[in-house]
Amino acid sequence: MKQPLLIFLSILFLNSFVLLAQEDRSEDAFPAINSKLDYRCIGPFRGGRSAAVTGVEGNPMLFYMGVTGGGVWKTENGGSTWKNMSDGYFGGSIGAIEVSKSHNNVIYVGGGEVTIRGNVSPGTGMYKSIDGGRSWKSIGLQNSRHIPRVRVHPKNPNIVYAAVLGDLFKDSEERGVYKSIDGGDTWERVLFANKRSGAVDLILDPVNPDILYASTWNVRRSPYDFSSGGEGSALWKSSDGGKTWESLMDNKGMPEGTSGIIGVTVSPVNPDRVWTIIENDKGGVFRSDNGGDTWENTNSNRSLRQRAWYYSRIYADSKNMNKVYVMNVAYHVSSDGGKTFQSKYAPHGDHHDLWIAPEDASRIIIADDGGAQVSYDAGESWSTYMNQPTSQFYRVTTDDHFPYRIYGAQQDNSAIRIDSRSNRSFITENNWESTAGGESAHLAPDPLDDDVVYGGSYGGYLTRYNHNTDMNRAINVWPDNPIGYGAEGMKYRFQWNFPVFFSPHDDKKIYTCSQYLHVSQDGGESWKIISPDLSRNDSLKLVSSGGPITKDNTGVEYYATIFSAVESQLEKDLLWCGSDDGLLHVSRDAGENWKNVTPKKLPEWSIINSIEVDPFKKGGLYVAATKYKSGDYSPYLYYTSDYGESWELITNGIPSNHFTRVIRADRQVEGLLYCGTEFGLYISKDQGENWKPLQLNLPLVPITDIALKDNDMIVATQGRSFWILDDLNVIWDELKQATNTNELRLFSVHPTVGYGGGGEESMTRGTNHHEGVRFYYNIPEDEDSVALSFYTNDGKLIRAFSTDVKDKSDELTIESGMNIFNWDTRYEKADDFEGMLMWWGTLNGPKCPPGMYTARLKVGSDSVDVQFEILLDPRSEGSIEDRQAQFEFLLEIRNKLDETHDAIANMRAIKGQIGALSDRVEPELYPKVVEEGERLDSLMTSIEQKLYQTKLKSNQDMLNFPIMLNNKLAHVASLANMGIYRPTAQMIQVKDDLVSKINVELELWYKIRDKGLPKFNELIRNEKINLIGVKEE
Repeated sequence: MKQPLLIFLSILFLNSFVLLAQEDRSEDAFPAINSKLDYRCIGPFRGGRSAAVTGVEGNPMLFYMGVTGGGVWKTENGGSTWKNMSDGYFGGSIGAIEVSKSHNNVIYVGGGEVTIRGNVSPGTGMYKSIDGGRSWKSIGLQNSRHIPRVRVHPKNPNIVYAAVLGDLFKDSEERGVYKSIDGGDTWERVLFANKRSGAVDLILDPVNPDILYASTWNVRRSPYDFSSGGEGSALWKSSDGGKTWESLMDNKGMPEGTSGIIGVTVSPVNPDRVWTIIENDKGGVFRSDNGGDTWENTNSNRSLRQRAWYYSRIYADSKNMNKVYVMNVAYHVSSDGGKTFQSKYAPHGDHHDLWIAPEDASRIIIADDGGAQVSYDAGESWSTYMNQPTSQFYRVTTDDHFPYRIYGAQQDNSAIRIDSRSNRSFITENNWESTAGGESAHLAPDPLDDDVVYGGSYGGYLTRYNHNTDMNRAINVWPDNPIGYGAEGMKYRFQWNFPVFFSPHDDKKIYTCSQYLHVSQDGGESWKIISPDLSRNDSLKLVSSGGPITKDNTGVEYYATIFSAVESQLEKDLLWCGSDDGLLHVSRDAGENWKNVTPKKLPEWSIINSIEVDPFKKGGLYVAATKYKSGDYSPYLYYTSDYGESWELITNGIPSNHFTRVIRADRQVEGLLYCGTEFGLYISKDQGENWKPLQLNLPLVPITDIALKDNDMIVATQGRSFWILDDLNVIWDELKQATNTNELRLFSVHPTVGYGGGGEESMTRGTNHHEGVRFYYNIPEDEDSVALSFYTNDGKLIRAFSTDVKDKSDELTIESGMNIFNWDTRYEKADDFEGMLMWWGTLNGPKCPPGMYTARLKVGSDSVDVQFEILLDPRSEGSIEDRQAQFEFLLEIRNKLDETHDAIANMRAIKGQIGALSDRVEPELYPKVVEEGERLDSLMTSIEQKLYQTKLKSNQDMLNFPIMLNNKLAHVASLANMGIYRPTAQMIQVKDDLVSKINVELELWYKIRDKGLPKFNELIRNEKINLIGVKEE
């Protein structure tokens, strides 16, 4: 049946073609200092979910990927490395990417994923680039929330179609198929099913782009249920560029009854051949060979249509009209027109999108729950997904190891723990490992042993994993597997993301949560219930999830559970529990009695997503709640100072659509708060009365959790892995006294071990913290002569760096305003000389031992000092005295090497002068001078040859010409510099022996310098040799 355009309530959307700015910190808090406050991404580089990929015809190495929560990425080397292309312009979930066939630099992106699982994330409309992704413009449909497909006319890049799925949680008008004929300046809705059903798939006939096929889908999520199918789910065709549409659902061969999600594709070889995959009780793969007029069900295998709502994508091969691909847990390939399929896997499972190169069907890119992978042999081999920092994490916590480790459960992967720093250049795969639990729940390191970790996952799965022994023990509260069952009638309802945490007052007491609060004192061998059901326990919402076609019970929709809980660190036995159906309870007697203290103005059925004890006030609690799964995207933050008797809403400054996921309170500064939202991070310095962004260089990504450790803030994201904002002490200083941009200021330094590495960024590895101590300082405008010096506690100079130096190693590079200097805490290295080569020896000065030090910043006659402390590495097997002994030993060697190399450099200079003199005079006229010069030269050569192997000309010449005294001594320093230990007795013996031998040679040199050279100069003067002149002929 053909439908005229006006039945679809055509709506015209105007757009001003807004050009978005690159990273802009003008709205961020602390404008005087925020230019030098940067988050660093530590990884892991293990890809997270992607449902949008594409390549470019004729460019075999170029591909694009859209990530759930993580923006748009690009590879120009076939998937070896990926670079984000949307940061600074937009972010969040990506549902579709389309490159114009006629103008490859024109790219359209639709926001909002199609993979609408429990942690589904929305987008913010349509975006366009005309320069290959270097810059972007927002081009409307901002309220679309989910755009699963974008298609561009093959010859006109200004004609573009967007399949808008729309709001998943409530009815809305902005859904259906939209068309623009002016490159996105304006949009017209050309297909609309109903307020509940949006467009999910869309494809243009490859020969006649006026022919389009689109599918609409009746889908709805709620906090406790999921529905796929119903009125509005249909397959449509237009033959006039979208002006009119006809439903194909009543055509011969189509399944009867209720349908759900529908995927559609057209063969580029024969455009009359159309395939569709339909969620239906009698669904499966259907094929039409006459443009959709009639259909044949070619395959109904459940492996192609299991969990249909999460997959149901189908793709025609670009060269073989009988070859077709279907996405599911595996991806399935048919070579007989869709009758039979072979199951295959890319490196990760759960496949969502596929692009096949038009000119080469063996070149493909696939999207799945592990990101994107590229194949050049039709799937026989693939690129890796272990190079994509796009992991999705639900929660984050830390341990007390050094350096502290960060824990989180990665969606559709394992739970991991990852080092916050390393002593290498980067944070790599060697710095992280899988840990307890699974992909979805909380983690809790044992306070008594960091290598024992408790972790949960869906289905009430709870384990205790011992990293020391590699033993994993299941300690489920109730080991009755609920998979496939609804929440109704369950003994214990464990949510997909149920809490697990230790008591801050009893290191053996661990809690976990169903609808009850459970506690164990024996490592999970037994559990005790210490609360009543703390949810609303509404039977109407305790239902089997899914339908009306396909059920889907994984635990995501298990409802009426405790979703967040904590024991106060200030008051033993003070317990707080927040439910996912909007209740907050408190117990002040370890669970004997409970009181409902839900904020009266909190909207009913809100999710209490996180709760945070006020670290400065007994009875104080912060609450982050959200109701986004009910279609309310407002932020909800509350604070009580009286055990929940009264509450204050504290959301001023957070945009009305940035729903809140987490709130954390700073441990050092009272009233300093941090908040994570769906679209970024915020900070309040006044107990939540006002909020400002603290986005800085953090991508626009959903912030799922925040942890505070030492003077760092750790951020868990849904699509961009983990990030750390180091050095919160700079913010603490700024709160005490705001920086005047024209003042000379040196910020305080948090006590530190100085552990770290390179601090550089990489496309495949996490960013490490710089080794040593980081100094933040402010320089007034028009000042270009600055010095930063470091002193011992008794005032002795260690190092000085300045803008006015010749030696680049001592240079201080500055700019007006905020600056950063990373000092490696080393004393100045020993001098070297031109052409010096060594085999395993160090000239480095030793690092400062533990103790108090002073940094002095000087501009002109003005200066400012800051004291700071270097701590002993807690992993050290020795004492501070041992570290001091190591330092003194290394400093002694450094000094001797410095003396030795200065002597060699000076001897070489003298020998050069003697040679120059000899070249200018006749031996017959000045025999005594020439003879004495040759004697001194010979003596100095002999000395140098004992101190240094003068035959060395390349890096491995030492294997042919043995190293001499300087290299041997430098090697002792290399050995003594390993670890944190006092030098061994034999190190001291060898050092003493080498120094003794070096001193013998130096004494010979000093004798020449102090006695031989003066006599030689006197001889030259007595011979009345002209030092300036032309050589006598």
